[in-house]
Amino acid sequence: MRLEDLPYAHLLRRHAGPLRPDARYDTAHFDGLALTGQFGGAHFLECAFTGVRIEEAGLRRAGFNEAWVHGGRLVGVDLAESEWQDTEVESTVLAGVSAYSSAVRRTVFRQCKLEAVNLRGAVLRDVVFEDCLLRDVDLADAKLTDVSFPGSTLEEVRLRGAALKNTDLRTAVRLGLPDGHLGLRGAVISTTQLLDLAPQFAQALGIAVKD
Repeated sequence: MRLEDLPYAHLLRRHAGPLRPDARYDTAHFDGLALTGQFGGAHFLECAFTGVRIEEAGLRRAGFNEAWVHGGRLVGVDLAESEWQDTEVESTVLAGVSAYSSAVRRTVFRQCKLEAVNLRGAVLRDVVFEDCLLRDVDLADAKLTDVSFPGSTLEEVRLRGAALKNTDLRTAVRLGLPDGHLGLRGAVISTTQLLDLAPQFAQALGIAVKD
């Protein structure tokens, strides 16, 4: 998708300057900004973020509704208890992001890199990770419903204690799940993926496999 393809593109107004905590931003365009500081509780409705860098910032309990994020970098950002709905995140890097206990609904991550992202206890519903790299992502105790990973690579993704429903992993390029056998109930996987995970299942059941 391009900026001009957004249904609210004609309403966007460029935003300059810092953000404020608990502020509400409607149809704002944040372009090429470098943001830092504490602006937790801010809400963004029909906003666009292009080339924005957010580093070592506090966005706890922030809300993103019908937002579009493209080409951004979020490094060391506190997004705990944030809410994401009807949002698209494209070609964006999230590194060292704390987003535990967040609620993510009807959201697409496309061609993104998620590294060292904490999503413990988060609720994900109708979420798509398309052509993404998820490395060292913690989904322990999270709830995933109707989540899919087409074309994505999962490395060191932890699912211990997670509750999955209609979570489709079949089209993932790679499943790197160090504790996968502990959190896959409710997931859909392919036969090939099952064979790859067989050693973990055997070990969990106390089965010794010898040829």
